[in-house]
Order: sequence, then C-alpha cells, then structure tokens
Amino acid sequence: MATAAAVWQIGSPGRKRAPAEYGAGRRTPDSATRSQWDERPVEWGQRERTLDQDAILVERCLSGEDAAWEELVRAHTRRVYSICYRFTGADGEAQDITQEVFLRVFQSLQSFRSGEGSFSVWLSRLTRNLLIDNYRRGKMRRASDSLEDKLAGIEETSPGYSRTDSQLHSREASEWIQAALQRLSPELREAVILRDLEELEYRDIAEVLKVPEGTVKSRINRGRAELARVLRKWKVAL
Repeated sequence: MATAAAVWQIGSPGRKRAPAEYGAGRRTPDSATRSQWDERPVEWGQRERTLDQDAILVERCLSGEDAAWEELVRAHTRRVYSICYRFTGADGEAQDITQEVFLRVFQSLQSFRSGEGSFSVWLSRLTRNLLIDNYRRGKMRRASDSLEDKLAGIEETSPGYSRTDSQLHSREASEWIQAALQRLSPELREAVILRDLEELEYRDIAEVLKVPEGTVKSRINRGRAELARVLRKWKVAL
C-alpha cells in the first residue's frame, strides 16, 4: 500500500527522527488495489486485535523500534483510509489525509494513554478532527464528478428506471452508497460511516465525536433516513 509505504519512511516516533521525507514517493494505487480498498468490509475494532496488542505496539514505538512503527501503520492504515475515502469520496484526497493522519500520530503518539481508552478510538478521533478541519477550510470535494455525471445521465434518460437486488452488483452498490453519502451533512455522514461502515459501538462513536450517546443515535437515525431518501429518489434498490 503506497500510503503505508510512505509513512514507514518516518521511522519510529521514539527515535525523534525528523519526518522530512513524509509522503515522498507516494503513488496512486492502481484500480485493482483501489477497488480492493473500497470493497473490503472494514471493522474498526478488528476481532483478532486486542487493546493490549495496540498498547504494546505503542510502547515499542516510543522506545524507538522502527519495526513496531511499521506494524502499527500497517495495522491501521486501511481503516484510516476507509474513513477518509467514505467522507471525501475522492481517492487521492483520502490518501493525502491518511498520510496527514499518520504524520500527526507520529508527532503526538506520546500523548496517547492506554488507560484512558483504546488506540483505535484515539486514532479515529484524530482522523475525524483532521477531516473536519479540511472540510471547514473548503479543501474537500463533496462528490465525485464521474459519479455525478453518471447520476445525471440516468435521471435524464431513464426517470422511471429501477434496479433490483439481483441486478445491482456489489461494486455498483458501493458506488451508489458512496455518492449518496456525499449528499449528507458532515455530522450525519460521519455518524453513519462510523456506525454502519466502521462498526464502532455507540459509546466509542460518542467518544470520537465528543457528544452524548443519545445525540449519536439521533444522528445515525437521521443519517440513515436521509441516505434512504436519496437512494429512493435515484430509484436505487439495495
């Protein structure tokens, strides 16, 4: 994975090496690799990983082990990229923000305290904050031009067209959902992404967004309803 490869060049945070070459040599993944990133289900709290394993990796990173830093990046890059891509709808932008996330991790890893929560939640909160910062500065594209063109063509030429479950392939479904996500407000979009795509628990989402669990559930319900409304408008059956 190109993003991870670029991040690995930094070296372990514990070695205090300046990340001057951060992002150097980044390559855009080919379509096969990008498709694999987009379509594979992402589980933020991977079942095989435990909180202790991440905490141990962090301690090894802070002690100066380059191999531990590479392992930490490898373990979490796919999940960070997935959140960035789902939020931005743009592969190149998602790669850039993913690299920015791990640069921030490199700079602030010492602030992580394993006794105060999981590394995954800490990382997802950091990712969310960078995404919102970029969004507020107007640096994010809100939709994919190619998908917008496709939607416009379908709406103009086939207003009564509807796809059935058997006709809609998984790749096409992913594209429709991604396009629909871009129509949601940022607060509804991030809640739906974290719950339905990243499968975080409500309490973890509340910690990431720094809002009460009741607010989390309300945003998720509103986001799901809005997503369904957009898909119905486009006459897409999932």
